[in-house]
Amino acid sequence: MRVGLITTVCVLLLCGSCCKHECPGRPDSASPITMVAGYTDTPVKVDGKLDDPAWEKAVVYKMNLPADHAAKGRKLQAGGEVRLAWDDRYFYVAVVFQDYDIVAEGDADQLHHYRLGDLCELFLKPNDQTWYWELYVTPRGKKSSFWFPGRGRGLPSCFKYKCGLKVAARCDGTLNDWRDKDKGWTGEMAMPISNLTARGEKFGPDADWRILVARYNYDRYSAYGGPELSATSPLSIASYHLLEEYAILKLQK
Repeated sequence: MRVGLITTVCVLLLCGSCCKHECPGRPDSASPITMVAGYTDTPVKVDGKLDDPAWEKAVVYKMNLPADHAAKGRKLQAGGEVRLAWDDRYFYVAVVFQDYDIVAEGDADQLHHYRLGDLCELFLKPNDQTWYWELYVTPRGKKSSFWFPGRGRGLPSCFKYKCGLKVAARCDGTLNDWRDKDKGWTGEMAMPISNLTARGEKFGPDADWRILVARYNYDRYSAYGGPELSATSPLSIASYHLLEEYAILKLQK
């Protein structure tokens, strides 16, 4: 991260997971991708197993390195898959992440877990509003829910947001043991639609939303310094607050 007044101001404004990201601008980028969430008649059981009917028919989305990291010759060392679904009560996300060194040192909810280990982050934004959500699940099954009135208003009150987010995770390996080699972890998130529509937002096939699913991967075996960052959208730079580059969320029913 660059040192200087401009960088410091950017970090203070964005807070959240910006503490590890570059300061965002409005890049010249290609049109955003579209991610489809199919409607499920059977509610997802949030247990981290990913054996629900909704996931069997869901579109699979792969994780991507930010373009600025790929331009440095980096290759994605630990891949991942993301699936989306929804019903009348919840918006669901399921992730399957390769991970050779599963670590999650945060032992409570509502922490800044990107500083404490591996993490899945879900960002949701109504396209016609400035505000957006930043939601976490860790391999330890811990969660955080942040809500920003706008990208330039990342104040302490944003990190005290309360909602009905449900999460679960399962590890294929040993958590917080650097001495062995793990295989990966799975996670599920269920965000109540009532929380997403509390300010009059619409959520359904005709609604206009943006989405990003992103990841922090801390790994003993990494060939590069710092955690590996990847996301469902092919971001131009390593910033998870590039709202303009979030995918278009298509809710099918």
